[in-house]
Amino acid sequence: MKDLAQTTRLLVATDFDGVLAPIVSNPASARALPESVAALRALGDLPETEVAIITGRSLEVLRRLLDPPPQWHLVGSHGAETSDHSLDLDALQPAVIKLAARLEHLVGGRPGVAIEPKPTGAAVHVRNAAPEVAQAVLTEVREGPAAEPGIFTTEGKCVIELAVVDVSKGAAITQLRADLGATAVLYVGDDVTDEKAFLALSEGDVGVKVGPGETAATVRVADPEAVATLFAELAALRKG
Repeated sequence: MKDLAQTTRLLVATDFDGVLAPIVSNPASARALPESVAALRALGDLPETEVAIITGRSLEVLRRLLDPPPQWHLVGSHGAETSDHSLDLDALQPAVIKLAARLEHLVGGRPGVAIEPKPTGAAVHVRNAAPEVAQAVLTEVREGPAAEPGIFTTEGKCVIELAVVDVSKGAAITQLRADLGATAVLYVGDDVTDEKAFLALSEGDVGVKVGPGETAATVRVADPEAVATLFAELAALRKG
């Protein structure tokens, strides 16, 4: 971490749910830990240090849940939306509407299942469903809409997200690095969707996995509280 803190231009990038904010049963109730936000603000105030939030949430929802400073770089919907670049979302709407209708017809109304609209598709959440319902729904989505041409799938913990455009957190990291001229990157994530970001890291970068599970990250911490401590330590090291 000391070498990372001494890099010329540092990009600190992090997922939201499960990293800044503890996982909760109702996604609308998720809130970032104040200690993490304070540490990220301290990092973002340092010279040659950029902060980015990369999440599966839409930017609209992320801003409502986090209220980030205007200088932070925001990437939503797994890379489909950013505060720095924009896709032509209007052109995608017919395909998005068709996909959402297909999902609603297939699994809408199942107990504990929620369909979350996204700018480039929709996510099917099964965290609150009974195990047998969750498994059946995921199987039906994988074998149905997810298998159709032109649909791109990202699976996470108790969620499967379908999009009409190919995006990833890894591509977002690569783009941010180039745009910001970062000489090193710290990326922190907890989900399988974050593995593409870890795989996009280069020599001198650091990937941090939060919680259990196989990972390409080189560092592991236990929980969001440990993430807050990590950010604070990095800020202190970089400040010198």
